[in-house]
Amino acid sequence: RRWIILSVLAIAQLMVVLDATIVNIALPHAQTALHFSNSDRQWIVTGYSLTFGSLLLLGGRIADLFGRKRVFLIGIVGFAAASAFGGAAQNFAMLLTARAVQGAFGALLAPATLSLLTTTFRDPNERTKATGIYGAVAGAGASVGLLLGGVLTEYLDWRWVMYVNVLIAVVAFAGGAVLLRSVANPERPRLDLVGTVLAGAGLFGLVYGFSNVSMSAGSTGWTKPLTLIMLIGGVILLVAFVLFEMRAPHPLLPLRVITDRNRAGAYLAMFLAAIGMFGVFLFLTYYLEETLQYSAVKTGVAFLPLTLILVVVAGVGNTILLTRVSPKIAVPTGLVLAAVGMALLTRIGLHGNYVADVLPTLLLVGIGLGLVFAPAFTLGTLGVDRDDAGVASATINVAQQIGGSIGTSLLNTIAATAAASYITAHAASITSAASKQLVAANGLIHSYHVVFWVAAGIYVGAAVITGLLLRPGVAIPRTPQPASSSAPSTSAAPSVPEVQG
Repeated sequence: RRWIILSVLAIAQLMVVLDATIVNIALPHAQTALHFSNSDRQWIVTGYSLTFGSLLLLGGRIADLFGRKRVFLIGIVGFAAASAFGGAAQNFAMLLTARAVQGAFGALLAPATLSLLTTTFRDPNERTKATGIYGAVAGAGASVGLLLGGVLTEYLDWRWVMYVNVLIAVVAFAGGAVLLRSVANPERPRLDLVGTVLAGAGLFGLVYGFSNVSMSAGSTGWTKPLTLIMLIGGVILLVAFVLFEMRAPHPLLPLRVITDRNRAGAYLAMFLAAIGMFGVFLFLTYYLEETLQYSAVKTGVAFLPLTLILVVVAGVGNTILLTRVSPKIAVPTGLVLAAVGMALLTRIGLHGNYVADVLPTLLLVGIGLGLVFAPAFTLGTLGVDRDDAGVASATINVAQQIGGSIGTSLLNTIAATAAASYITAHAASITSAASKQLVAANGLIHSYHVVFWVAAGIYVGAAVITGLLLRPGVAIPRTPQPASSSAPSTSAAPSVPEVQG
C-alpha cells in the first residue's frame, strides 16, 4: 500500500505548492470583483507566504510530537476550509484572512507530508524512488499552479482557484484516513516554546521584510525603516534561536539535523535554487503575457514542457544517480545546467519566438532543477532519527519558501531598477509617443535580461558552494531486494508508516 500512500502524499503536497502561484493569474479578476487596490493585491500573495514560511518549523515539530497522521489530516481539513472561505470572499479582508489561514495550515501539512513519506518507505532504494517522485511534484507545482490558475480563471471563475483545493483535499483526506496508521509514541517531549517564538518571529521578519521590498518595486524599498527593522530584527532573532537551541533540553530544531554536511548542502541547494527559479516563473510569465500577448491559459501551457521534463528527470535521476553518482557531482551539475538555461533566456526580444528562444531554455532549466530538487528532498531527510523526521522535512520546506520570498523581492527590485535606468539613459532619444512606447518596451526586455543574468550567477555560485559542502561518495548505496519482498506476509510491515499518534 505504500505506493498508494505516496500518491496521496503527492496530491497533498501539490495542493500546498501550487497555491503559491495559482492565485497570481486570478488576482486581477479578484481585484475587480472585490474592489481592492493594487497595493492591497500584493498582500494576497504575501499573506500566504508570511504564515506559511514563519510557522513551518513549528508545524514540523508538532507533527513529530503529536502524530503525523493526525497533523496531516488536520492540515488538510484546515486548508480546505480556508480555501472554501476564500472562494466565498465578499471583500478584501475575507480573502486576505483566507490566504493567511491557508498558509498556517499549509505549515502543518507540508512537513507532515514529507515526514510521512520518510517513515513509510524504509528501504533505501524505495525511499529514493519515492522522494524522487515527491521532489518532482514539489518542483513542478509552481508551473502547474500557473496553468491551472489560468484555465480556472478563463473558463470558470477566479473563485475556483480557491474552491479547487476543496476537491483536492477530499481525495487526500480520504486516502490518508484509510491508508495511514498511527503508532503511539510512549514519550512526548515538551514543546520548545522559546525556540518556537524566536524561530517564528525571525522567519516572519525576514519574509515580511523581503515582501515589503518587493511591493516597493524599486531600490528605495531596501532603505525603508520598516523594511530595515524587519530584516535586521529577523536576522537577530534567528541568531538568538540558534544559540538557544544549542542549550535547549527539547529543541524545536535539533542542531544535529543541520550540521550534517549532506543535509546542510541539500538545504542550501534548495534555498538558492528557489531564489533563481523565480527568474523563470515570474519574469518569463511577464514576457509571455505582456510582450508576446499570450493569454493566461496559453502562458500556463507554455510552461508545461518545463514541468514534464522536471518530473521525468527528478523521478528517474533521483533513482539512478543517487545510487551511482555522488551528490557532490549531481547537484552542482544540475545547478550549472540551470545557469546555462538562464543565460540563454537573455536571447529573448520584442519579437521573440517561443519555439526557438524559450522552449529550449525551459527544457534545459527543467533538467537542471530536476537534478536539484529531488536529491535535495532525499538528502534533506536522509539519516535523521525518526523523531526528527518532521522538523527535517520542515527545514527543507523553509529553505524553499524563504528562498522564494527572497528571490521575488531581489529580482523584482533588480528588474525595476534596470528598467528605470534604461529608460533614463534613452530619454534623450524620445521624440514621440511611439518612441516612448518602444523605449518602455525595450526597457522591460532589458530588465528581464538583467534578471536572467543575475539568476544564472546565483546558480553558478550555488554550484560552487554545494560542490564544496556536499560529501564525496554515493549517499544511498544500492541494496539488493529480497526475493520474498513482494509477498504479502513480508511486505505488510514496510507498507505501514511509523506514525506517532
